[in-house]
Amino acid sequence: MPHDISLITTIAAALGFGLIFGFIATRMKLPALVGYLAAGILIGPATPGFVADTALAGQLAEIGVMLMMFGVGLHFSINDLWEVRRIALPGAILQITVATAMGMGLAHLWGWPIGGGLVFGLALSVASTVVLLRALEERGILDSLNGRIAVGWLVVEDLVTVLVLVLLPPLAGILGGTSPGAGGGATGDNLWLTMAITLGQVAAFIALMLLVGRKVFPWILWQVARTGSRELFTLCVLAAAVGIAYGSTQLFGISFALGAFFAGMVLRESEFSHRAAQESLPLRDAFSVLFFVSVGMLFEPRILIDEPLHVLAVVAIIIFGKSIAAFVLVMALRYPPKTALTVSASLAQIGEFSFILAALGLSLDLMPVEGQHLILAGAIISIALNPLVFHLSKPLKNWLDASDFAHKFERPADPLAELPATVDTTKLKGLVVLVGYGRVGRRIADALAERAIHFVVAEENREIVDQLRKRGIAAVAGNASDPAVLIQAHIAQATMLVIATPDTFHVRAMIETARTLNPTIQTVLRSHNAEEAELLRVEDAGRVFIGEQELAAGMTQYVLDNVTKKRAKR
Repeated sequence: MPHDISLITTIAAALGFGLIFGFIATRMKLPALVGYLAAGILIGPATPGFVADTALAGQLAEIGVMLMMFGVGLHFSINDLWEVRRIALPGAILQITVATAMGMGLAHLWGWPIGGGLVFGLALSVASTVVLLRALEERGILDSLNGRIAVGWLVVEDLVTVLVLVLLPPLAGILGGTSPGAGGGATGDNLWLTMAITLGQVAAFIALMLLVGRKVFPWILWQVARTGSRELFTLCVLAAAVGIAYGSTQLFGISFALGAFFAGMVLRESEFSHRAAQESLPLRDAFSVLFFVSVGMLFEPRILIDEPLHVLAVVAIIIFGKSIAAFVLVMALRYPPKTALTVSASLAQIGEFSFILAALGLSLDLMPVEGQHLILAGAIISIALNPLVFHLSKPLKNWLDASDFAHKFERPADPLAELPATVDTTKLKGLVVLVGYGRVGRRIADALAERAIHFVVAEENREIVDQLRKRGIAAVAGNASDPAVLIQAHIAQATMLVIATPDTFHVRAMIETARTLNPTIQTVLRSHNAEEAELLRVEDAGRVFIGEQELAAGMTQYVLDNVTKKRAKR
């Protein structure tokens, strides 16, 4: 019986060629995703030979985006999003405005109409969530403050893009395009009505997920877990991720990505969230490969020959224009250079939402076909170069730290950077210095407080420090790799340094400073994987713990036992 196997063929070709070219890329010391993009170009319609089904590949890539955003939601709580609102909200909106203006200016030089320039600029202004998450996860900073800021920034960008996708069709007539089913432009009343409906749908979806979903979906996951069936648990996790994403699009007009993100956030309330993340990881990785392959399939290589200067101009806006704008905005908000560079590197690429905007612009006759080719070329080049941008940000940060430029933007006379004078000095002898107040740090702090063991928290997030002080907990704001922060935390009088932050980039600097000021201090720290933990042990960095739940319990018990023993000897 004849049957269509185009789906199987597409998956087999995408994964097979992705494996081959990904392996070649890694052997050449290049990121694996460069190989995935090359595989997509090879099996795409722009090159001779076998051509995979582009439409099917696009749908498979959408599933990859859903699962990737779902995984982020499992690690990203409502509190995390709320904590970074003061930088993510104004920063993302201003950055979109600046990048869109640069894209419109470039389109104007090429003689495009204002509508085409607007769509083109918007497409260049929004970064790829998938690429961002892969970059942050590879560097182990997804759960750090800078990682949360970057993710929060992208969430705001996604929300703005959803609004733009809804408003573009009724505005197409005014902008010089064709409004679907209207035969002309939109009236002011229709535009405001459309905007009100869109905002209402988004608000209704978020409220439903936060008020109902946070209780219902964790309960369902618990009921399935009680059956003891691993496959049912995995099926429940995947059904929640894809089902909520699909339902949010059909019922509320929310994008698949945002729907899946909120699905992960509500399931995070379950005690099985860590297991859910682990069970969905293999599929997330496989479908993320399909995403990069599908991007390569859409690429038209001839644009590099026909319009090389145009391509260079687009890449310059994406990698340099957006990044510089984001860097200036973050520094202007009085955040350190490390945060500014992380956000800048994260935004130095474009992806899935840019393709959606380009396709909509073409369907509304707002943007020429050349615009879509340039957007795709800019996406592929910027995605391939993004790991290099992250790599170059490290020496740039060191240079900024050594120069006077960055210090001009520091918060003047920050009262949170010093312990209040009201702190009882008798509580600062034999204390524990706790670096980081995330999920792990909170558990350790609660356990220390229950045992009446004095401690000082060193945390980068100023809002968290402010909240801790209102609760009567001693805390200082700043990066603990800066000796001044540890000095303010009274590391010289401490019994133990506990590094609970997931950002291990500056761990060695913290330990070196602590041992210089207090040679007898004990150090306890966390790690992301066994390889990194072994390296830290060889370097005699201190007691290293791996994992999250086990990490919190093990570190807490170790700290309590050692402090109790020292008290007993006195």
